[in-house]
Parts: sequence; structure tokens; C-alpha cells
Amino acid sequence: MNVLIVEDDEAIANLIKINLTAEGYRCVCAYDGMTGADYIEKGGFDLILLDIMLPEIDGYELLEYIKPLGTPVIFITAKSAVNDRIHGLKLGADDYIVKPFQIGELLARVEALLRRYGKINKKLSFEGVEIDMVSRTVTQAGKVVELTFKEFDLLVELVQNKGVALYRDRLYEKVWGEEFMGDTRTLDSHIQRLRRKLNWDKQIKTVFRVGYRLEESS
Repeated sequence: MNVLIVEDDEAIANLIKINLTAEGYRCVCAYDGMTGADYIEKGGFDLILLDIMLPEIDGYELLEYIKPLGTPVIFITAKSAVNDRIHGLKLGADDYIVKPFQIGELLARVEALLRRYGKINKKLSFEGVEIDMVSRTVTQAGKVVELTFKEFDLLVELVQNKGVALYRDRLYEKVWGEEFMGDTRTLDSHIQRLRRKLNWDKQIKTVFRVGYRLEESS
């Protein structure tokens, strides 16, 4: 998924980029409205995160460029008044997030919006394992593999981020939806069960002092 971040505060833009990249998104940043317009003209984005108060061309005007493309847009802005939110949504933005925001909320809204537009993959596959995101079923060599709710979510995270070393705390917070308190036993036991059920001892690698990484067996 390709995401354009149009935000003149470089620290905020780069923070968003780092976190979205860690979730598997490909991100490009524009730090002013003119550069954002150039990127929008080139196209190829699945989602645009758009500040309102931008140098050169503001977010409201940029939204007029975006609407004919049908690309979903989330406004990210310090303009917190109810009238500002109403105005942004009436202009055609799909969602509106007020600064300061929790990065977890932003990630959840990005995923929900992309799912609403049908841009989230409904099926995943890796090394002969097929994952159906709608029915939440997993098959291997044509046979159903019975997974618990958390085992399924953990498998999806690993497959969506194959080849990437995932930190234990981030993986736990993503799958369990709560703050990681430093105890790895729950996560580690779920990893062990996944390895056993899928026979993936070679595929799910332990990364020393980091967490886990999914790799092809070859």
C-alpha cells in the first residue's frame, strides 16, 4: 500500500512515516502543498494523509485535486473546532484526526479506511499456507489448520511483514491491543504453537534481543 503524507511539520511527518513503514506501508512525505500537489498529480497512492495548514497550497485546496482521483483522504490537523471537522468532512475527506494524536489510533483508522475501500488484501499466502482474512481460516496443503483468535492475528502480522524483524513489544501491542509490560511468555508461547501447528521451525526465526522474523525456508 502506497501512502502520501502531506505535512509541513517534518518531525510529525517522519514519525508517521516510521510507524506506517513498520506496518508494511510504503510512504512518501511532502512538506508543503506545492510538493504535495506534484505527488498527487503523479498518482499511484492508495491513501493520502493531509494537513490543512500548509505552505503554498493548503489542504482544502489540495483536496480538490484529490477528489477526482477517488483516493481516500484523512485530514490530520490542529484545527480542532467542530465546525472545522464538519467543513473538512463536507469537502470530501473520509476521516479527520486532530493533533496531538496517538499513533495507535492513526494506524487503526488507516487500516479501517483502507478496508472500507476494499484495498486491504482479503487473502494472504506464504510457503504453502493460505490465509483467508474474511473467514479467518488457514489452510496448508489443502487441510484446515485450527488456530486460536490470537494465533491467527499473530500469523497475519508475521506474513504481512515477512522478512522484517518485528520487536516483541510492537508485535504484542499490535496483536493483543494492550501495552506491553515486559513479560514475553504469552507472545513466546503463541509463537511456539504457531511453529508446531504449521511446522515452521525454519520459517519463524528468533531474532536475538529483538523478537521474530518470518523467512522463506530456502
